[in-house]
Amino acid sequence: MNQTFGRVIRQARKDKGYSQRELAKLIEVDYTYLSKLENDHAAYPPSKEVIRLLVRYLDLAEREEELIYLAGRITADDERIFQELVKQNYKQMPALFRMWRDNPHSVQKLLEEPIQPENEEKES
Repeated sequence: MNQTFGRVIRQARKDKGYSQRELAKLIEVDYTYLSKLENDHAAYPPSKEVIRLLVRYLDLAEREEELIYLAGRITADDERIFQELVKQNYKQMPALFRMWRDNPHSVQKLLEEPIQPENEEKES
């Protein structure tokens, strides 16, 4: 079963013994929004602050980066790298995004290929 943001936080909430209302109060959101997050039906992703509070109250520090991605957000470091790439390759970015959307397996292949260190690449 694939992990989703909702499944991770629902299980962690239950493991900690919180009701949805109790956890919603701690993270300062309406409990109906927390319910939608847990069911992966929220109309918008949680803010970075809500994710940070969930990580704090559910003891998910080691999974914080995973939760950010599962929520549909990127880390601050990734955001900086992404902005640099867009600026450097602004003409190719729309085609890259369309290719990724239309053929996600092509990107998956790139991720699975072993990466040669630069020194080895120059020698061969």
